[in-house]
Amino acid sequence: MRMVGLTGGISSGKSTVSNLFKAHGIPVVDADLVARNVLKKGTGGWRKVVVAFGDDILLDNGEVDRPKLGQIVFANPDKRQLLNRLLAPYISSAIFVEVLKLWMKGCKIIVLDVPLLFEAKMDKWTKPIIVVWVDSQTQLQRLMARDGTTEEEAKNRINAQMSLDLKRTKADIVIDNTGSLEDLEESFSEVVIQVKKPLTWTEFAISRDGALLGFVSILFSIFICRKIM
Repeated sequence: MRMVGLTGGISSGKSTVSNLFKAHGIPVVDADLVARNVLKKGTGGWRKVVVAFGDDILLDNGEVDRPKLGQIVFANPDKRQLLNRLLAPYISSAIFVEVLKLWMKGCKIIVLDVPLLFEAKMDKWTKPIIVVWVDSQTQLQRLMARDGTTEEEAKNRINAQMSLDLKRTKADIVIDNTGSLEDLEESFSEVVIQVKKPLTWTEFAISRDGALLGFVSILFSIFICRKIM
């Protein structure tokens, strides 16, 4: 099984690339979606966050006011690190479960869409690693236009993440998304060819089909040995 790491930065276009993978029939495990689920009312993650940040972050229905929580943590690095520590075990476990489900279905290629791929040390489980990159000014302008935030607020959110310039040095594949959507789709068409190339023997061995083949081979060897004995 090939686990592709997909990351980028806020307003870099990573979600668009993620959707392009889905459109090409490649399953995606979205860490942002997982993070929303582990923060739902009544979950273990929800309880820990409420204890740490107080009832003021809750909406009237008891759910976490995610924009309000975001403003708090993006403006305070210590609180951002606290939130990451509290949720990291729940997010990692949930991602593992989603990958396991896809493995059991026999999926040979899975994309892990993880904004904090390097920060969470999940890059060691993925190959190749794809970084969606834009220059810093384009990133800032797109974020301000998308969310209607001030320049200061946008910079706080961007600076809360590892810089895209540093991420691109750690990538196997860099998708430059400073151009139009058509340019992005053209770049993606080349990337998807690389991602869909035949599995290596190692990748096949850890796939469901490879594991079943290995299991059958072991049973067959045991049967032959018993016959000989």
